[in-house]
Amino acid sequence: MIEISGLRKTYRSRRGSVVAVDGVDLAVGEGDVYGVLGRSGAGKSTLLRCVNMLERPDAGTVTVDGLELTGLRTRELRPARHRIGMIHQHFALLSSRTVAGNVAFALEVTGVPRAERKSRVAELLDLVGLTERADAYPAQLSGGQKQRVGIARAIAARPKVLLSDEATSALDPETTDSILRLLLDLNRRLGLTILLITHEMAVVKRICTSAAIMRDGRFAESGPVTELLQQPGSELARGLFPLEAPAEVPGATVVDVTVSGEEADAPLLAELARRFDIDVRILAGSVETLAATRAGRWRLALPGDADDNREALDYLRKRGARVGEPA
Repeated sequence: MIEISGLRKTYRSRRGSVVAVDGVDLAVGEGDVYGVLGRSGAGKSTLLRCVNMLERPDAGTVTVDGLELTGLRTRELRPARHRIGMIHQHFALLSSRTVAGNVAFALEVTGVPRAERKSRVAELLDLVGLTERADAYPAQLSGGQKQRVGIARAIAARPKVLLSDEATSALDPETTDSILRLLLDLNRRLGLTILLITHEMAVVKRICTSAAIMRDGRFAESGPVTELLQQPGSELARGLFPLEAPAEVPGATVVDVTVSGEEADAPLLAELARRFDIDVRILAGSVETLAATRAGRWRLALPGDADDNREALDYLRKRGARVGEPA
């Protein structure tokens, strides 16, 4: 749905040049929720703005739903952008318009007739849970309600892709959770492909099926979340499942084990202990839900050295677990 190849964007000033995005490749599949995680200044916002061509890249290509946007002239971009919705960190609502008026504005600019606008606005406000606030003004809304208006406006023209620019960073944790639930519901009900940027690992954990960590304009790692969890040394895995436990235990083999899917909730460690008649110590770890996928990561201590535990570790691998190098 979104394909980016060799994307590069440089900002120039009297003080010199700053490379904001440096040769990024990205593929977001249809129906994915893809999170780009990074600190302020990593290049996340510039990357997002290049997707809908609010920023023209210096090099590379951006293709959305089969249409290469980087090959379009300015006047051709306007109708192409209607296929891409965007929600903003600070809502960007029109203070002089009501909730319904803000949502209707997105339909006005695309030429939707008045009668059709009215029914579509009612449909959208019901979808985001704001029917009773249709006549309220932005100043009368909470932060979460304002963001719901922003989401309704962003999907008004029935885009296939939704971009989210730190949409929850200005909200409290409870409101953040409600907005993430809404985005996930829209993803599933409408088939929306969502590309979001965030500096919060909790956002990635809550709704993202794929993710990338961005640093200094480049991706340090990227891919499906369940695959990244299985990669040795993955920064994302450490962030989602921090294992704050000793890496060495006298007289034991210490090993990190990652599982996903059905095995995450299976009595895998109990079966391991029974099958090999060993005491399995869980030094750290947990089993959690990542988007719609169950995943678990543990640091285990097995009695004896690596040779003593070779068969036990092979058993875990046969059950689909990713087993790190024993310590």
